[in-house]
Amino acid sequence: MKKIAAIMVGLLCLCSCFKTVQTPPSSDVIPEIHSMTLQQKVGQLFMVRCDSITTDDIKKLQPGGIIMFSSDFDGLTKDGVRDKINNFNELSNIAPYIAVDEEGGSVVRVSSHPELASEKFQSPQYYYNEGGIELVLEKTAEKSDLLVDLGINTNLAPVADVSENPNHFIYDRTLGRNASETADYVALVVETMEEHNIASCLKHFPGYGGNVDTHTDIAIDNRPVSQFLEIDFLPFKAGIDAGADFVLVSHNIMADVDDTMPATLSKPVHDILRNELGFNGIIITDDMAMAAAANYEKAYKSAVIAGNDMIIVTDFKTAFDEVLNAVENGEIPEETIDNAVERILSNKKERKIL
Repeated sequence: MKKIAAIMVGLLCLCSCFKTVQTPPSSDVIPEIHSMTLQQKVGQLFMVRCDSITTDDIKKLQPGGIIMFSSDFDGLTKDGVRDKINNFNELSNIAPYIAVDEEGGSVVRVSSHPELASEKFQSPQYYYNEGGIELVLEKTAEKSDLLVDLGINTNLAPVADVSENPNHFIYDRTLGRNASETADYVALVVETMEEHNIASCLKHFPGYGGNVDTHTDIAIDNRPVSQFLEIDFLPFKAGIDAGADFVLVSHNIMADVDDTMPATLSKPVHDILRNELGFNGIIITDDMAMAAAANYEKAYKSAVIAGNDMIIVTDFKTAFDEVLNAVENGEIPEETIDNAVERILSNKKERKIL
């Protein structure tokens, strides 16, 4: 109890440094949800890897989003990309998020293709070192305009992790600066993305720190909560207050809060994000096929129970059936699904995706 009280006090102090968060939308804003079947609602919870989804999957299961990786653009011209995305939209009763990870630097899905971009986007850290925040925002605008022109409506960026240590796995993807500078950067990037009509996503909550790559290994973060309060949460709070659409939760185990589950599957970690940092947008998992999450039993069901609104998946049919069955047998209240779908549809309307 003392630890929980300390977390609460620290978060209250943190939140007092930022703007008041708006209240979530009323369900009256989303009349469609009342006429949706349970199957249609469950489909909205999934962002599915493009290379693993079939036309029949889209028609029958109606995913809420499709995430495209570099190989999904191989050999395509700009018109070819637009045609591919238009086909996804035509197959969908509810327009999906079309998402990419176009961070710049080592994570570029689109600009690595010369047919699609005049140059490969460098990392925000590179641009910051070359021309300060002005150059970062100029490149953010260029990047956003390119993606929107192709039909992509969501960029899973910016990286809000704090790292000043080049030996950290996550360092090259961060700004490479302290928490305060990173917070300022994150807020301005989110605002610029909003101005250029693309959805933003803060990652990787609760903060990656110096942990190993969760694509290949389980990462246990033994840092005290006080360090997250003083450092890692600052950029996330700044991005939330700037209007970020998504927050992506990592598979790191935040041991001082929940030493049994990765953050993706941990309700206490989600409670901090939702209740204490005041995030009313869409919480999304990191890719559930990554090694740090793949071996947990009934992980898709657990991800929904923990508080995720959307789940990034490769095996869509298995994930869909697991969540649907859990709702039908009472393990997941249908109200939980409704709340997630309300947030998703509200955001899609706001972003004019619907």
